[in-house]
Amino acid sequence: MIGIMTTYGPLLLQAMGQTLLLALLGLFFGCILGIIFGLASVVDNKLSRTISAIYVNVIRGVPMIVLAFFVFYGVPYGLRTLFDTRYVLTSLQAGTICLALNCGAYMSEIIRAGIQAIDPGQMEAARSLGLSYWRSMFRVVLPQAIKNMIPSIVNQFIITLKDTSILSVIGFPELVNKAQNVIAITFKSFEMWAIVAVMYLVVILALQQVAKALERRLNRGRR
Repeated sequence: MIGIMTTYGPLLLQAMGQTLLLALLGLFFGCILGIIFGLASVVDNKLSRTISAIYVNVIRGVPMIVLAFFVFYGVPYGLRTLFDTRYVLTSLQAGTICLALNCGAYMSEIIRAGIQAIDPGQMEAARSLGLSYWRSMFRVVLPQAIKNMIPSIVNQFIITLKDTSILSVIGFPELVNKAQNVIAITFKSFEMWAIVAVMYLVVILALQQVAKALERRLNRGRR
């Protein structure tokens, strides 16, 4: 195990960096999608609520590996068929899209629940002061909801980080993908997967501590 870390440690650390990059990109764009569809799910408009529900149910109902294959292989094939182009997605682009779609569906539910947890009187008070619906939402309701959602957002980042391992199937050079390459050279699968497990565990435990610290700080702020 020490020999593997000495020889392939820099490669594995670089792969972990790629894993974190992909997770951050997925979370960033997932938050954008989550805000859009989360807000769409709480407005008084049946069409927007229906569209939001379809997005959430479809994405959450499709396994991540199927979504990854669809985005990486299916979408470029469809574009080539329809528009006669040679456009292809890189593994980073496809991985980001896949994670963003998946993360966005869960973030949408987190945001919806966070908004609905705020006392409706907050919106009514803001509207009575002459603010429009959307100004009241972004200036009064959403800032309060985000405070409640921060621990859940950190937990979603942990889930997204673990989901990056699935994207090794489309060739993205994340930790699992590089571990498979090292195993193909060294034939030491037990040692390699033990190292990968420890690397994931260290990062995820650190993120869990961040989530707990944020939660404690927010709880103190409410007292």
